[in-house]
Amino acid sequence: MASSVKTLAWILLIGWMGGSTYWHICKIKMLCDGPPEVSTATPAGYSVPALSIVDGNNLSLSSAMNFGFKKSMPEPNYANVKKELDSLAAYLKVNSGRKLTITGLYSSVEQNTTSFPDLGLARADALKQYLVQAGVPGSQLVTASKLIDLTFSADDSTHGMEFGFDSLMIPKTEEALAAAEKYENVFKTMDLYFKTAKADYIKTPENEKFIEEAIKYLAANKDKKLALTGHTDNDGTDETNLKLSKIRAGSVKALLMKRGISEAQLVTDAKGESQPKASNDTPEGRKANRRVSIIVQ
Repeated sequence: MASSVKTLAWILLIGWMGGSTYWHICKIKMLCDGPPEVSTATPAGYSVPALSIVDGNNLSLSSAMNFGFKKSMPEPNYANVKKELDSLAAYLKVNSGRKLTITGLYSSVEQNTTSFPDLGLARADALKQYLVQAGVPGSQLVTASKLIDLTFSADDSTHGMEFGFDSLMIPKTEEALAAAEKYENVFKTMDLYFKTAKADYIKTPENEKFIEEAIKYLAANKDKKLALTGHTDNDGTDETNLKLSKIRAGSVKALLMKRGISEAQLVTDAKGESQPKASNDTPEGRKANRRVSIIVQ
């Protein structure tokens, strides 16, 4: 009898140990049925917001779709909203007094591998370049960035842009236009302005800094050139304005040669009235269009 009880006790002990082992391995560590499935479903609560670009009562562009960005990538996918963006470009070209601020959104979980301070600025600049290529003057576009908690969908992308409009104030005099030009580097266009009937451009500390840095850079890089492009307003005939813009570019070239830049490194072009910076419908806009644009290429 004692032997039977002892045998039963051993059977119960072994059964308890086996059950405990099964529960620990299969139920707690989940190792009995293969690796757990990885869900590829869209995160709960995620939805791509609709595109909305509104400028008061003057512009309202919307789409159920939006352009998106792959995680940690600066270049947007425009495919779903190209029509709306092209309409935006057309609006800005007609309304040269409006300024658009493009705010690029980015998340702390993304990696910034661009040359910009953050991924948001890189995204905003990508859209700015799209609009510039569509004919929008760069002076109408401002870029900014904002760090937010972006939620990425299953295909690893999200929207990443906000828009805001403001009035673009155009200085009323040539001196004020010249003073508004700010030097960043010799690879960013700077505009030179002239008083009426004057061949010398209006000198400012900012454009002088540009010229000084350009002289240094060109001296060290003989294969590079400084491009000088003349522009006019729309007063007069196309032929007259083309000629006048050529004269303006030539006058700046002569002045820069006196400053020590080799003629071989100075390239002039004339655009006449074909590339206005502002609307020719106002005196201020016409003054803004009478300029020579300079940039190192």
